[in-house]
Amino acid sequence: HSEKLNSGNVDAMLSSLDGVLIAPGFGQRGIEGKFIALKYAREHDIPTFGVCLGMQCMVIEYARDVLGYTDANSTEMDVTTKHNVIDLMEEQKSTTIKGGTMRLGAYDCKLDKNSLAYRIYGSEMISERHRHRYEFNNAYLERMEAAGLKATGKNPDTGLVEIVEVP
Repeated sequence: HSEKLNSGNVDAMLSSLDGVLIAPGFGQRGIEGKFIALKYAREHDIPTFGVCLGMQCMVIEYARDVLGYTDANSTEMDVTTKHNVIDLMEEQKSTTIKGGTMRLGAYDCKLDKNSLAYRIYGSEMISERHRHRYEFNNAYLERMEAAGLKATGKNPDTGLVEIVEVP
């Protein structure tokens, strides 16, 4: 449980695991524990799967620890961050009514044939469901990839990053 995870207990909690799931969520609840788990798993080569906010946290943690952007964040958590590696989707910026305006439903995703995701799915084109407003900020894509994080799944129509991997 990410709310109970901290730098003092992370080794005891995660060292015996074969893999880690960083779960979805909204807002700040348990977020610091997610970052601690992600860093530990990355540094100890533990396979990690981040879903929705979990994937966004993977990107934030990578930007903070590997790229050195200590203030990297999502504009959902910090609207003043100078390194908004996760940002409100462009089409959401003019929306004032929240209700049912999230990116909802299934969207196409084209996988890199050299990725783990491709090996798992066994297909170059997949479709996954969404329910969110925030996405990987493609302004950081080149820097992230140069540092080793790979965008291995993208929406072919919008270029939005759907899947990231750290080989």
